[in-house]
Amino acid sequence: MSDRLSVSFRFDAGETASELECLPFGVHHDDEGVCLLIRMGPHRILLDCGLADISTLVNRFQKSAPRGSSPLPADFVLVSHAHPDHARGLLALHKAFPLLPIYASEVTSKLLSLNWQEQAPQEVPSFCQALPLRSPVEFKDGLVAEIIPAGHLPGAVAILLTYTTKERSYRLLYTGDFFLSNSRLVEGLRLEELRGIELDVLIIEGSYGTSRHPHRRTQENQLAERINRAIAERCSVLLPTPTLGLGQELLMLLRSHHHFTGRDLDIWVDRSVAVGCDAYLELLSHLPPSVQNFARHQPLFWDERIRPRVRRMQPQQIPDLSSPCIILTDSTADLSEYCQKGTGYWLTLVPEKTNIKIHDQYSRLMTVETYLLAQHSDGPGTTKLIHNLRPQHVIFVHGSPTYLADLTSLEELQNRYHLHSPAAGTLVELPIGETFLQPAAPETNYEGELTELGTVVTITLPDAITADPRWRHFADTGLIEARWQGEDLVLRGLSQRELLNQNSDRFTWSDLECCGTCRHQRGQRCWNPASPLYNFKVTLEGYCPAFERNIEKSPES
Repeated sequence: MSDRLSVSFRFDAGETASELECLPFGVHHDDEGVCLLIRMGPHRILLDCGLADISTLVNRFQKSAPRGSSPLPADFVLVSHAHPDHARGLLALHKAFPLLPIYASEVTSKLLSLNWQEQAPQEVPSFCQALPLRSPVEFKDGLVAEIIPAGHLPGAVAILLTYTTKERSYRLLYTGDFFLSNSRLVEGLRLEELRGIELDVLIIEGSYGTSRHPHRRTQENQLAERINRAIAERCSVLLPTPTLGLGQELLMLLRSHHHFTGRDLDIWVDRSVAVGCDAYLELLSHLPPSVQNFARHQPLFWDERIRPRVRRMQPQQIPDLSSPCIILTDSTADLSEYCQKGTGYWLTLVPEKTNIKIHDQYSRLMTVETYLLAQHSDGPGTTKLIHNLRPQHVIFVHGSPTYLADLTSLEELQNRYHLHSPAAGTLVELPIGETFLQPAAPETNYEGELTELGTVVTITLPDAITADPRWRHFADTGLIEARWQGEDLVLRGLSQRELLNQNSDRFTWSDLECCGTCRHQRGQRCWNPASPLYNFKVTLEGYCPAFERNIEKSPES
């Protein structure tokens, strides 16, 4: 890594192939965070610093600095939002380069300190300066920056950089983490604010690859129905979440969803998630009007009078768990603290496609399932933004290499844009208006062989399939389900967790006309093309007009 990062920017006009370059120090392929150094003409801008260890960045600039000088890694830093994978390295960066200016939205500047809660408040200086939204600011001669609300998290912004020379203007947009849909506490990115800007370069996240998600309200309803069913069966629910964003969204969902309003139920909030709630309350005037209106009639979070009651869990406190309850806690918490003997059944719900991992030791104490409550745009949302902006270059960051490869392999993008998905340390030159050959797309289609022998069908696939990190999940149990989709046969691996949920004797609906007894429900998903729930995850007690009973044949038949 350090050898690759020894690449230097070239500032001499006679040697530089392009006015624009991007050097990533972190692209968040796994958990390394995002940190991008942009060059626009003579100017250097650092976008985010989510590195857990900034030594590579520091060493690079100390080695290249003239003796006796105090070099800065950039002219200034712009921060997209306060999540750790974009901001956790900022305090160390400030201590290493105290003169380096750091800017963010007003809300982000006030949320940043939550990344260093383990440090005493006096050890975390206020180093971030606030920028106004939607107001272009000239930082250097010919270099203007503007921040635009991006959805995803309060204070999250997309960053538009414009560099103007005598010949032309160059425009680069960095989305940070973005979400086109409205959520409970954040309004989505407005496409109309970005149309018509004649963009040259778009740096965009690809967290969900080409995945397609159901509507946000459908996601919320499915999660609420699952929690409602658990509570009705006298099962407490544990929700490990990050400090900011998802935890507060869950609280608003639980407080306002019809399954829970007025219900005699306690919702406990523990550790840094509670601190995040307090931070939101201090920023209430920056939240959407609908949220402010809600807060005029009842407290936004802490309320022990209106049901369901939302309560802060005090340090070392274990609440009375004689009745089912809901607990929101840190994604890093020791979950065994809550699931103790005599507290009944526990269901732990973990958000899909996050770095939250549940240790296998907890599987003996509780049932663990996943849910989708997206905070990022899905594949169609990602391509929609790209097609609306029509840049010459698209750089994908923030996502697993396989997901980003899926995006760069899309024909609809390959045929229109110059696509890049660099690893950390790989310099990306961005020539504008010149002939540029599209790099070859990663290989994503593989040829295999099919053999039929009596009633046995064998499909042989090349080694490249099993080398993909997704294979472990696909082949978890050695069992698959298959379905026709038009002329294509789609295969899906069944996980251990799905089999446990399917075989659990705690949930039986043998006499009900529900998804649990419908022949089209497999893996808690509907596979009936005639159903309005087709291809969606379903709750086992759900129902739709296309219900068909699952008639199990006896061994003799």
